[in-house]
Amino acid sequence: MKVLSIAVPCYNSQNYMRKCIEALLKGGEDVEIIIVNDGSTDDTGRIADEFAHKYPSIIRVVHKENGGHGSAVNTGLEHATGLFFKVVDSDDWVKEEAYDALLEKLGELIRSGQMIDMMISNFVYEKEGAKHCKVMRYKHALPQDRVFEWKDVGHFRTGQYILMHSVIYRTELLRECGLKLPEHTFYVDNLFVFQPLPYVKKMYYMDVNFYRYYIGREDQSVNEKVMISRVDQQLTVNRLMMEYLCENKGLLAGNRKCRSYMLNYLDIITTISSIILIRANTQESLEKKRQLWEYLKKRDAKVFFRLRYGLLGSCMNLPGRGGRRISVETYKLCRRFFKFN
Repeated sequence: MKVLSIAVPCYNSQNYMRKCIEALLKGGEDVEIIIVNDGSTDDTGRIADEFAHKYPSIIRVVHKENGGHGSAVNTGLEHATGLFFKVVDSDDWVKEEAYDALLEKLGELIRSGQMIDMMISNFVYEKEGAKHCKVMRYKHALPQDRVFEWKDVGHFRTGQYILMHSVIYRTELLRECGLKLPEHTFYVDNLFVFQPLPYVKKMYYMDVNFYRYYIGREDQSVNEKVMISRVDQQLTVNRLMMEYLCENKGLLAGNRKCRSYMLNYLDIITTISSIILIRANTQESLEKKRQLWEYLKKRDAKVFFRLRYGLLGSCMNLPGRGGRRISVETYKLCRRFFKFN
């Protein structure tokens, strides 16, 4: 059995997918690479088939109708046979030395009978035109180089979150928690990380810069203009996260640190939704922002007050044009510091 299944969602990725796949191939026979051709109209499918023909014991290709990023991840998970599961987007890549170290450690844990639920590593923002790369690491929040549980987790700083880029899940855990991402929707990577968390018991963190997250293309989903145009999809994901947290209190009973982390994660996602709606600067968008917070208030008043009157929620809900200007300036400072968008 393979140690790691890696799903690579591809949609019209002909210009950059080779770099991604060639980096992943360095994992050798310990990995299976599942290239999901999500209804591409360019040479993506042909390139994927070329790789599969050349590396039949490592690469599998699934051709499907276009269903969006979430649908491609779902398909990758359905076909995964490895003990662990990772998603690597086709415009990103991984660092060989860190890749080797992660695979070696996963193999060691498997052989010793220490089956973890989640492996965490650092990721690097490879921002177009930037002189210095921002590294997202977790060494002040997570114990290093040992198996640990939620009770051992420390304090996450504002903006320091475990994203899809930094996580490897146990494959069966993702199936046990019923993970199924919505189709034709961007920003589902937040659901991918968020939904399995109450099921996670055993974790392991390695302070290695494994995943290289490329940002800077104008058509990229995290580009601010693109986010404004797709804000309804961001709101869909935001509401699903709200619903999941509110409906699964029983799973989180007695796991205070996991619940606190999930609340903080929901806080930053709701803040992003709010600021994108403010940046859209229309009456319709401001009404959608009001409706989002009202929706949370009706779902769970305690969660609403925790988010609405926390630091980020307060900054995002200052009244009038002056308040919105302060919200935007706060957002700009966060964007420069954390290197997103």
